[in-house]
Amino acid sequence: MNYLTDVALGVVEGVTEFLPISSTGHLLLAEHWAGARSDTYNIVIQAGAILAVTLIYWRRIVALLTGWNDEGSRDYLFKIAVAFAVTAVLGLVVKKLGFELPTTIAPVAWALVIGGVWMIVAERFAARLPESSVITMKVAVAVGLAQIVAGIFPGTSRSATTIFVAMLLGASNRAAATEFAFLVGIPTMYAASGYELLKQVGQGGASEDWIGLGVAFVTSTITAFIAVKWLLGYIQSHRFTVFAIYRIIFGGALLVLPAVGVAL
Repeated sequence: MNYLTDVALGVVEGVTEFLPISSTGHLLLAEHWAGARSDTYNIVIQAGAILAVTLIYWRRIVALLTGWNDEGSRDYLFKIAVAFAVTAVLGLVVKKLGFELPTTIAPVAWALVIGGVWMIVAERFAARLPESSVITMKVAVAVGLAQIVAGIFPGTSRSATTIFVAMLLGASNRAAATEFAFLVGIPTMYAASGYELLKQVGQGGASEDWIGLGVAFVTSTITAFIAVKWLLGYIQSHRFTVFAIYRIIFGGALLVLPAVGVAL
């Protein structure tokens, strides 16, 4: 077996999961050349990226879980729970409806381009709002809904969708919106990974290459840790514009190249 492919997929996942450029979209594109992986594989290596964020935010998480005497901590934790509950309930509905992610490049490319344009417009609108780090209940519900939208349309990016929804609906401070979006992602992705693993075990688990999955998981964790650390420093003094431009260029290339005879 060629575990270098698993390393490559882990790097793709780790770098793109929390940068607002769509990890699912990039993984679909990578697997177009490297070969398709199971839903379990894709979700578990996403959990590797979530583990990295857990390690980065562990002090914040411990403070929230042990800060019941502080009203602000209780309120913040409750809003994380609300966002997670919205995602969990609607996610199960989507599963029951039998929704399948597209496996072709064109929908992902269009989502990258449209999402890039939307990011530029949304950030300009958010910049006009009063500076605020407050997470309201409206923001919490919207972030939960945004995670479902991102899951249905690969290429939109869960981090981009949740961050910008939070910014537009009141948490206009980039750092505050990003932190809330990332913290909500932790229980969401752990729950999704656990669900898929239980389903795989129930089916015998024989079809999964667990060693390859482990290689990709570890690689994803390491690269996501580096990527998120960089991003959190970057957004202190920069807008998300560079990511929006990347999405538009990359998505546009994916649409144009086949049209001029370049095989993807």
